[in-house]
Amino acid sequence: MALKDRFDLVIFDWAGTMVDFGCQAPVIALIEAFGRQGVALTDAQARRDMGKAKADHVRALLLDPAVAQAWRAANGSLDLEAAGAALMTDLGPLMRDQATRAARLIDGARETVAALRAAGLRIASSTGYTRDMMAPVLAAAAAQGYSPEIVVCSGETPQGRPTPLMVYKICAELGVFPLTRVVKVDDAAVGIAEGRAAGCYTVGVAASGNGVGLSEAALAALPAHERGMRLATSRKALLAAGADVVIDSVADLMPALATANA
Repeated sequence: MALKDRFDLVIFDWAGTMVDFGCQAPVIALIEAFGRQGVALTDAQARRDMGKAKADHVRALLLDPAVAQAWRAANGSLDLEAAGAALMTDLGPLMRDQATRAARLIDGARETVAALRAAGLRIASSTGYTRDMMAPVLAAAAAQGYSPEIVVCSGETPQGRPTPLMVYKICAELGVFPLTRVVKVDDAAVGIAEGRAAGCYTVGVAASGNGVGLSEAALAALPAHERGMRLATSRKALLAAGADVVIDSVADLMPALATANA
């Protein structure tokens, strides 16, 4: 059976899935934004709610007891709305800068998209980045040969991930139905939850994404045992979020879909 007989559309995430191996850009930007407010955010804290709309991500961090305590120690009190607004003001330019630096396509991404299109499938994307944050990433990706038909960004639906509204918006605009014929590819648990909520076939990306959180070179440099443990932990989290299958990177998507189709 041809792949087109099973699926119509693939919706890709961005950082950690199609660009930015290790999902570094949003982590660096969040740590810098909180640092400007006197709060030393850890890498683990920055990654915990990765994939959510950035405003939701910031709010989730501010609701974390340790982060809230650090904020009060640095600023005297914590007004969630004011703190969130101040952080988002800083975060926008920081995200644009870091995302631009990290906008190289992950190896195999362009070839995978070409193979999907050759098989008759359509390509779209959703992201926790705002449209302003995504502007330089979209331009850089297009220059490398990747341009989805439609991109839905944070703030363009009433709610973001893990709700399915961004997926619904994409499918409504492209006229794709039923949603069981849609593939959602994401490196973050909340993005997998988004796909599951919409009824999509969900593919988790373990090695290149937020779960491992290392550059390609840093991951390759790890001792084999440690690398295997990190990958296993990432796969476990994505499967727990509801992924139908987990791959290392987007380069492995076509074989995974062929197996699903069979």
